[in-house]
Amino acid sequence: MIRFLFLTIFSLFLLISCGINRSFKQSVDLSKYQQKSFELINQDSVLLVDQNFLHKNKSGNWELFLSGNPYELGTKNGLLTKKLYQNQEKIFFSAVEEMIGKDKNIGFLRTFLKWFNRDIQKYIKEDYKEELYAMSKFASDEYDFLAPNYQRNLYLHGAHDIGHAMNDLMLVGCSSFAVWDEFSENGELIVGRNFDFYLNDEFAENKLVQMIQPEDGFGFLSVSWSGFIGVASGMNTQGLTVTINAGKSSIPLKAKTPISLVVREILQYAQNIDQAIEIAQKSKVFVAESILVSSANDKKAVILEVSPKKFDVVYPKENYLISTNHFQGEIYQKDHRNQKQIAESHSSYRYQKLQEEIRTNQPINAQKSANILRDLNGLNDKKIGYGNEKALNQLLAHHGIIFRPEKKLVYVSSAPYNLGEFTVYDLNLLNDSMNYQTKIVIDSLKIDQDDFVKSTTFFQYEEYKILRKEIHQRLKNKEWIDEEKMKQYISYNTEFWEVYFDAAQNFVLKGKFDAAIEMLEIAKIKEITTIPDERKVDDLLKKLKKKIR
Repeated sequence: MIRFLFLTIFSLFLLISCGINRSFKQSVDLSKYQQKSFELINQDSVLLVDQNFLHKNKSGNWELFLSGNPYELGTKNGLLTKKLYQNQEKIFFSAVEEMIGKDKNIGFLRTFLKWFNRDIQKYIKEDYKEELYAMSKFASDEYDFLAPNYQRNLYLHGAHDIGHAMNDLMLVGCSSFAVWDEFSENGELIVGRNFDFYLNDEFAENKLVQMIQPEDGFGFLSVSWSGFIGVASGMNTQGLTVTINAGKSSIPLKAKTPISLVVREILQYAQNIDQAIEIAQKSKVFVAESILVSSANDKKAVILEVSPKKFDVVYPKENYLISTNHFQGEIYQKDHRNQKQIAESHSSYRYQKLQEEIRTNQPINAQKSANILRDLNGLNDKKIGYGNEKALNQLLAHHGIIFRPEKKLVYVSSAPYNLGEFTVYDLNLLNDSMNYQTKIVIDSLKIDQDDFVKSTTFFQYEEYKILRKEIHQRLKNKEWIDEEKMKQYISYNTEFWEVYFDAAQNFVLKGKFDAAIEMLEIAKIKEITTIPDERKVDDLLKKLKKKIR
């Protein structure tokens, strides 16, 4: 699918390629800023630039505090996170190379990136371009053959968008919810979410908790990765929270405003839901997205459903709201892509699972929110296999996060996945005078690591992941896998349908059709993730039954 996508876009590119070189010549004028030099100081495992800092907390997450104008934010960010930033870029582009084939397709990738991002600067706010440009000076020169530093940074900010637009590139499958009044403890507004943006395990190793105090707008906290100024999950000092969940989208023909920068603008400049709606409605995006916004000032949440041609607001019918990966508003009810997403993906299943969890566990508090986000089972507590995307906890989350907007508290998970300790940040202390000695973390409120991490089952799952990668590669190459190894593979994840499907494919390679059919029959009684997956199992089963007649 990915190669087909590139070939399709390349064909279009040949027809409308005029002027793409301008995407490599884009620049930003920083002359209006006093471009003073900053000194980087390493003090007791804390990197300092003025009162701004970067350090790793005891849970293993990096914490970054920045303040100033766009030039200062970008420059200090680059200075403090240079090693992390360069490493994250290497991880990302190495993964892209692996997907499309190293060397052979790099020339095309370079051309595609130039063409696809030819007008992206037109759709990004000047202050964000300035911040990105200042930070990009600290990028590595290793990927200059793809594009200059600044242009590459722009491309990376559209990775979430283009990732979920490609049907076969499963980067996102997020779940989020908000509860208040009778559904929460003491009626408090509480929001929880898993951000399941997955490229590979390395990409999530250095999670970055960014605490930003911009010269203009409100201070905010967000969780993402180095080199990224957009927002996927965050809360500002007004108690307004924003999280994004991908919807079903057509493949875009050019980049516009990355969703993460729309969300950054909402977080930086909105203090209530109406202001968030105004910002989102005027933004020109290039994919479909659900943006869950909650507000301490409004004491409720709404979902903003945005796409290149449509916009809708979903208001709560009860005192809770759920967002997975399909649209719920009236405008999108007849949208064929959204209908297909509801019918065939795992989004509707996770929606139902969240409904079940909220009603079963009310009144919800922070600990119960963490339990919900960490839940490995399906509806009615059914065992559906580890890593099944029908689970709220797919064991691949970049981060889990919980917001208590009225208290200005943010709970951020640590590795592995969303199972590690949740560190609690008090945004009442986020202001211009904050420094690395500010006690912004409230240790007494932390949520402990999940017990599952210490279990034998968890270690078996980690072994399963390694073995799965090997087995899928060998099956792709049509290489027979020893039956004992396949038995071990199945034993690590016995409730997951896919291990039986893989075993069936392996038996087919040896012409053992009866054994393959037996494996497929077992797969069919498990909780298969999507309708296309069910078809895949059924099609192979029909084919094999014909062979043995």
